[in-house]
Amino acid sequence: MSEIIIVAPHPDDEIIGCYEILKGEKKPIIIYGGETDPDRREEVKTLQKLFGINIQLFQMSMPPNLLQKENTFYYPDPSSEVHPLHRAYGFQGESMARAGLNVIFYTTIMNTPYIHEVEDPKDKKMFLESCYQSQSDLWKYDHKYFLFEGRTKWMF
Repeated sequence: MSEIIIVAPHPDDEIIGCYEILKGEKKPIIIYGGETDPDRREEVKTLQKLFGINIQLFQMSMPPNLLQKENTFYYPDPSSEVHPLHRAYGFQGESMARAGLNVIFYTTIMNTPYIHEVEDPKDKKMFLESCYQSQSDLWKYDHKYFLFEGRTKWMF
């Protein structure tokens, strides 16, 4: 059975960049960066409850058992992200895509040519506020975090 795997350098990136994937019928596996603050790890538990996600990992690399061609991986887009950790994870995704794995890149930066308006931005904002109260200053005045998102697939 194929899995959907979202790689999020920080808790909140998975909602900002992949909210529509999270809201889909198939529940993804989320892998967060290993250097995650304990308070943010606690906030992730709310996400787990709200979306019904069963598996969440805090790791520095992709678990080998998930490296299957039938899986779909979502990574930050290294060509548009400005945060060094986002870019580093994105380059990891690029390596996986070049190796033949199914990688789709998402963005948390809303100036890319492939963004679109989210169908239900109020719902996305509600999930951001419910899960990540520590980060609420990000979207309090800058609505791009809940109004838009985008994904792209690179061809090699």
